Amino acid sequence: MGREKAVDFLLNPEERVEAHPKPEWADLKTAMADMAEMMMERREMMAETRGLSAEEAEKKRREMQREIQQESRRQGLEAQHWWFNRMLKTKAPLREKMTLFWHDHFATSIQKVRQPVLMLKQNDLFRDHAFGNFRELTQQVVRDPAMMLYLDTQRSSKSKPNENFAREIMELFTLGEGNYTEEDVKQAARAFTGYQLNRLNGEVMQSARAWDDGEKTIFGKTGPYNGKDVVNLIFKKDACAKFMAVKLWEFFAYEKPVDSAMEDLAATFRKYDYELKPVLREIFLSREFYGEKAMTTQIKSPIQYLVQLLKELEMESAPMGFPIMGQTQLGQVLFMPPNVAGWDWGKAWINTNTLLTRYNLAGSLTKGNTGNGMSRGGGAMKRMAERRGKLNGGIAPDFAKIAVESERNDTTKLVDDLIVRFFCVAIPAKARESFIAYADTKKGVSFTDQELGELCHLMLSTPYYQLC
Repeated sequence: MGREKAVDFLLNPEERVEAHPKPEWADLKTAMADMAEMMMERREMMAETRGLSAEEAEKKRREMQREIQQESRRQGLEAQHWWFNRMLKTKAPLREKMTLFWHDHFATSIQKVRQPVLMLKQNDLFRDHAFGNFRELTQQVVRDPAMMLYLDTQRSSKSKPNENFAREIMELFTLGEGNYTEEDVKQAARAFTGYQLNRLNGEVMQSARAWDDGEKTIFGKTGPYNGKDVVNLIFKKDACAKFMAVKLWEFFAYEKPVDSAMEDLAATFRKYDYELKPVLREIFLSREFYGEKAMTTQIKSPIQYLVQLLKELEMESAPMGFPIMGQTQLGQVLFMPPNVAGWDWGKAWINTNTLLTRYNLAGSLTKGNTGNGMSRGGGAMKRMAERRGKLNGGIAPDFAKIAVESERNDTTKLVDDLIVRFFCVAIPAKARESFIAYADTKKGVSFTDQELGELCHLMLSTPYYQLC
């Protein structure tokens, strides 16, 4: 395609946003109707317990609460599987990567929100605005039900304003430390009062009675501001554009960029009134983005590692339980960032345990069910391989696509083809030679799927594969 056409292809995907249907329960109206019915059943149950002893009544209440929690957990796991599968199958990869970026930026966890349908509603919001306007997305986040529950704005009233959202929107979402005062936070908290979530239909409104309509002074300007007004005031500050320019650059390129380059990127952000596409295009077309400092210097996040691993092994679906197991062991579970600041990136992804886990996860895929390799052993070996296949959910790499059987005996060409497949840039000659030597020791009468899987595992269990 060439660089410019490739960037345009990524920024203007043909795949519709609706191309990957969500679980049936994820329809907001359906979910709210189910919740209303559940509340009715709970009231009826409580009425039935009036004639019971206190101990029996408490037992029934706990049973119903347990059923509700189990259903919520089931839906949460299904939501995590759905999004991971979408990342794996999408024909709009940059849109999904930006959706993950926004999920980390406006971090919200299902552990506190507890309503998977609201997390998926927020996920739709991030995807719809993946390349859109940053200010408009921020305005939408103010009224997002999952964010309201996570940062307690639904309980913030004129008599008792909650400062959580007012603080985080300035410190973590738009401006960064040092670009606001404690008084700005207190005054903004008054503006964000009165937002209420109707748990029966998922709609958000601002109650005139609970909203503080008095004068507030924020960033030196005074007025009877509401939440929307505060966001508009924030986006008039120069610090906002630079804060987001740095965050986008660090997400896609490398940490601690040159200040002058970020000033130029911030100027583009302001010029296009906080539209994201021009900024992303400028990043992806810049020489620095393809420079030595940017290439293979990032450590793959667990999500990127897992999705890329499956794609490069030509696996159209993940083995049962593999995505959530991998995310949990590697420290990045979808819909469960550790706190409002999101995940720690970069070197935080790697330690002795997680690096070994990455190697083991790669091995569980490459050796799980190795096609032709199964037929080489006797009955016991075959049964063991078949059991591994079942544990793998019956899903294995498509080794015929990874390397055509007729070309496998040329080990040098085989290794070079796999290097192109697995690594972003050329790897050290010593590493390449070690792969060829290993392939030569495995080469028998024919290079079967089993040997190919072992060679792939060796290559995937190197420090080079952890970088992008």
